[in-house]
Amino acid sequence: MIPVPSGVRVWLAVGRTDMRRGMNGLSLQVQETLGRDPFAGDLFVFRGRRGDMIKILWHDGLGLSLYAKRLERGRFVWPSATAGSVAISAAQLAYMLDGIDWRNPVHTFRPELAG
Repeated sequence: MIPVPSGVRVWLAVGRTDMRRGMNGLSLQVQETLGRDPFAGDLFVFRGRRGDMIKILWHDGLGLSLYAKRLERGRFVWPSATAGSVAISAAQLAYMLDGIDWRNPVHTFRPELAG
């Protein structure tokens, strides 16, 4: 569980991101491509080409944190724009992390078997 502070801004980096990137590469992408400060305390969310994995970059005032989540089945719902960023609320991010369409909160997949 990501400890999301109240009032935090969440930015989706639209388009595709190379999921091999780590903290340094993603923070550089935030700075150069999105034109935002990666150390301002905002959450920056990135999605790869396949759409089943996201990474979240967050600076909490002490240091950078990088969170990753991969869906076993299905894909994260993502805006169709090819460049820039889209702002969403922390509640919409919570829906996204649960595999629910954050634009219309309905479960996209529920596992039936563990193996």
